[in-house]
Amino acid sequence: MTGQPDFATISIDYVPDRLCVELKSLKLYLWSFRDQGAFHEAVTNQILDDLVAAVSPLSMEVTGDFTVRGGIHTVVTARHEKPARSGKSVPGRGTRRRLG
Repeated sequence: MTGQPDFATISIDYVPDRLCVELKSLKLYLWSFRDQGAFHEAVTNQILDDLVAAVSPLSMEVTGDFTVRGGIHTVVTARHEKPARSGKSVPGRGTRRRLG
C-alpha cells in the first residue's frame, strides 16, 4: 500500500429478496472507504459481504473497476447467490437492479 489515492467505479447488480438498498445509505457507506488503505480485492469483497448481510438478496454481484496503477488496470468481481430452499439456484427471480 503506497498511500497514493485509488479511484474506482463500483457496480452493484443484485436481485433483491425482501429488502433493497437505499441509495443515500449506499452512498454514505461507499464514502466510508475514501480514507482507508486496502487492496482492491479486499474492498470489493468487503462491500459484497456487508451488503449481503444487510439486505440478504437472492443474488448479488459487486464489480470494482479500478483506475490504472503502474500500467495495470484492475477489475475485481465478487458474487453471492442465495440457494433456493431446494438447494438449487433461482435465476431470473425478482427485479434485477444495477447501481453504479
